[in-house]
Amino acid sequence: MKCVEDLNVFKKSHNLTIDLYRATSTFPKDEKFCLVSQIRRASSSINANLMEGSHRRTNPDYKRFIGIARGSVGELKYHLLLSKDLGYIAKDEYLNFKFRIETISKMLTGLLKAIG
Repeated sequence: MKCVEDLNVFKKSHNLTIDLYRATSTFPKDEKFCLVSQIRRASSSINANLMEGSHRRTNPDYKRFIGIARGSVGELKYHLLLSKDLGYIAKDEYLNFKFRIETISKMLTGLLKAIG
């Protein structure tokens, strides 16, 4: 199996996380330990779970961690919707993030199928 860091889904998710860290740096200070923290944790959790799962000894373990990563994708989608509706990110920025997140979600589904 390919090294997890070489997977396109890992690279896309990593870049998304970096962009979300930058985007959330402009959120109100009172969101630092709330929405900012949740967005950052959910986005970094995608790759943390891919990395952890890839270091497990069995495919069922790896698949379980990919499933957890997909759960983080869902959590992230909601936090970004909330951020848009609260006016913390612009609609066009939200739509860009949403598209990228949906792409990552599809790629995770593909990875699950590829593992078997």
